Amino acid sequence: MAHDYVIIGAGPAGLQLAAQLERHGHDYVVLERGPGPGTFFTRFPRHRRLISINKVHTGYADPEQRLRMDWNSLLSDDPDLLFTRYSEEYFPQADDLLRYLADFAAKTGVRVRHGVDVVRIGRGDDGFTVTDAAGRTRQGRRLIMATGVSQLNVPPIPGIETAERYDTFDTDPASFTDQRVLIIGKGNSGFETADALMAKAAVIHVAGPHSVRMAWQSHYVGHLRAVNNNFLDSYQLKSQNSVLDGTVESIERLDDGRYRVVFRYARTVEALRELHYDRVIACTGFRFDASVFDDSCRPALVIDDRFPEQTSAYESVNVPGLYFAGTLTQQRDFKKATSGFIHGFRYGVRALYRILTSRYHGGAWPAQELEPTPDAISDAIIERVNRSSALWQQFAVLGDVVTVNGSGLYQEEVPVAYVADGGLGPARHRFVVTLEYGAGHDTVDPFDISIPRVAENDYENAHDASYLHPVVRYYRDGALTAVHHLAENLENEWDLPVVHRQPLTAFAKECLADAG
Repeated sequence: MAHDYVIIGAGPAGLQLAAQLERHGHDYVVLERGPGPGTFFTRFPRHRRLISINKVHTGYADPEQRLRMDWNSLLSDDPDLLFTRYSEEYFPQADDLLRYLADFAAKTGVRVRHGVDVVRIGRGDDGFTVTDAAGRTRQGRRLIMATGVSQLNVPPIPGIETAERYDTFDTDPASFTDQRVLIIGKGNSGFETADALMAKAAVIHVAGPHSVRMAWQSHYVGHLRAVNNNFLDSYQLKSQNSVLDGTVESIERLDDGRYRVVFRYARTVEALRELHYDRVIACTGFRFDASVFDDSCRPALVIDDRFPEQTSAYESVNVPGLYFAGTLTQQRDFKKATSGFIHGFRYGVRALYRILTSRYHGGAWPAQELEPTPDAISDAIIERVNRSSALWQQFAVLGDVVTVNGSGLYQEEVPVAYVADGGLGPARHRFVVTLEYGAGHDTVDPFDISIPRVAENDYENAHDASYLHPVVRYYRDGALTAVHHLAENLENEWDLPVVHRQPLTAFAKECLADAG
């Protein structure tokens, strides 16, 4: 007998979706390769410190606002199931997350089958067939892949197979004493590794084809985080460490065990240079493992084949009924937003659940009735942008939607692209509310006080604001007609009567009046 849903992976995303399905009595099963939830975090990050914020003391009493600063908790109605009860460290340890995920699984009662190593997935008339290493099969009408990016991304560099790998190298710094080390990759795993080895290694070079991107500038939390950037300080202060911009052309393991590396610099006239190292470590990111799919349901891949291509409903573009949850959904906002991280995808998973129930179980996106007046619309929007954690964390990706078709409806946390694709149906008047950074926010140094910027609470020039602020777009019969920006505010409080509320009310009034 086929389950309605088979979920592959009991990491944070798989558990989040399973908890939603369990709570509402749906038929599902979760298949997990490891002996417990969150197998990925038993190995990663290799140096065991997470880069996800765990701010316990926020000054907020509202649990929803507290989630803005809690990047590790999953969503539930149980106030005890918060990660902030497991650690007070701002950057907590991976083992604390494992304890939390195990408790979340136990307390929510999700149906997880551990020790199930899925080796093949096929598709027939009745859905998907999942076969494990023991030869057992399970059937699912719909399949949700929540496996994350579980396979090391290995770039096509001749000789890369002779290098050590981030997922398996010996992390004991003592083993690098007085050695010359090349780390390939300028992401957090590369700099995390470099920081850990600085005290012991003689020389460390971190290399990659692109310039280092700092998260505090790009606002993409997967770019280099300050917690991992001590190495940059040592580089600029000439402490035997360097960041190399360019490409590794080849790696050769010599007879004495050392390495000869041919490197092409990106910004000098010197085309090629031969460099020598004792150790080479590939810290080149991860990718989706699509090898388990047979030809009947192999999903299309994008971004150098690292991620499955998805619709705005998190469904495979070429395999109907195959959905994705968690880190894999960052394909939709790659290196722009937060879908690759717990504090982002927990809301994406909730959105996926709502999509599934509306598609297959006669449900509808949860909605609250709203008076279709400019004052009521403005009040509802102001209340939400000052409280919502979903809009805060999934900036520009999730939005609240106010629909006016005679009566008014307020729907929360809808994927903006899903609305644009008609997921909520047609409407005469529709307002979509997001939190967003301004255009070009990632191209300037936010600490450079010589750069002119829009003043705080300047509502007349809010359309040029660069910091996070609410944006309201008005659609008439599906066509974008007008856009309103609320003035940015240092404390992220967008509720001043003259600065925020009155201009928004006037905007809503003008939109509805012009529509007739």
